[in-house]
Amino acid sequence: MKVSDEEPRTGAATVTALVLGVLVIGLAVAVVWLGVVFYQKKDDADQRAKAMQAAKQMGVNLMTVDYNSAQKDLDRILSGATGDLKNQLGTQAKIFVDSVTKAQTKSTVDQVDAAVVSIDGDSAEVMVSLNGMVSNPKVPGGVKRPYRYLMDLTRSGDRWLVSKLEMVPS
Repeated sequence: MKVSDEEPRTGAATVTALVLGVLVIGLAVAVVWLGVVFYQKKDDADQRAKAMQAAKQMGVNLMTVDYNSAQKDLDRILSGATGDLKNQLGTQAKIFVDSVTKAQTKSTVDQVDAAVVSIDGDSAEVMVSLNGMVSNPKVPGGVKRPYRYLMDLTRSGDRWLVSKLEMVPS
């Protein structure tokens, strides 16, 4: 009789072990899935922040120009650009430097805000709002003006670069 008493226990133990095994595997799959979802959400938030910061920096670079360092300022602007925008700025480099130098222009920024309009994979659209102070010998005290830019950005590796720039009326 001992044989018959042990057989049902062995069968029940096998079923219990099988059920527990399935539950453990199901739990492991759920944990991995939740980890992937969490990582993806974190990466999305990180990319959103990086795109916004790159657009803000481009706004600052565009508005922080000094005739004494016009070429260096232009190089800084170009370093944040890509594609057609970079090509366009590059072809107008001499005109920009000559114009800023001749007018003895200086401009600074005192407030910068940005918001991501949209982001999808390796492209983003960001609105940048800033206040700039532009001065030259004719206006030594400077003129404070609001500027608004709508920027298209493209992710290149770990960097976001501005590929299109449009002034928006304020």
